Amino acid sequence: MTRQILASSVLSCLLLAVLPCLSAGAEELPVRKAGLWEMKIVKTGSSIPDMAMQHCTDPTTDKDMSNSFSPMVKQVCSKQDIQKTATGYVTDSVCNVAGVSVTSHAEIVGDFNSAYTVSSTSHSDKGLSGKPLDTTTKIEAKWLGACKPDQKPGDIVMPGGFKMNIHDMDKLKGLIQPAK
Repeated sequence: MTRQILASSVLSCLLLAVLPCLSAGAEELPVRKAGLWEMKIVKTGSSIPDMAMQHCTDPTTDKDMSNSFSPMVKQVCSKQDIQKTATGYVTDSVCNVAGVSVTSHAEIVGDFNSAYTVSSTSHSDKGLSGKPLDTTTKIEAKWLGACKPDQKPGDIVMPGGFKMNIHDMDKLKGLIQPAK
């Protein structure tokens, strides 16, 4: 169960990190400005602590992530809708991550050149306690400037210094279970 929770947490964080570049259906979200983006994630109703991560990107990497994650999203999500609104975008999804069903709704506002905010609510059929869990998550993303000299597009630095490159998606294959 601990491996499942850890896998779910890591994959959830990665999916949240790359949400702005995913596409589904007819709507596509804009590509983010190239450089280093900081994403602060604040969750309420969850035992997972608030965290910040940094992501080095360029237009090719954002498109590659969309192409790489789209099959993964299709595999774990039975529903993934994106709609453009007057103020930004709205997404609705139903996904199964590490055996946990998660239904979520998100509103994305801001621009993809300097800052954007993703406000989402989700319902999981099983939280850490084994009981259903409702959470509210807010991601505040801001462009920091050029990537650091030791970074390349696709690098994500998560809390605790855990670093991976989004192009190494094969490492995540064992963490994913198909949507039900």
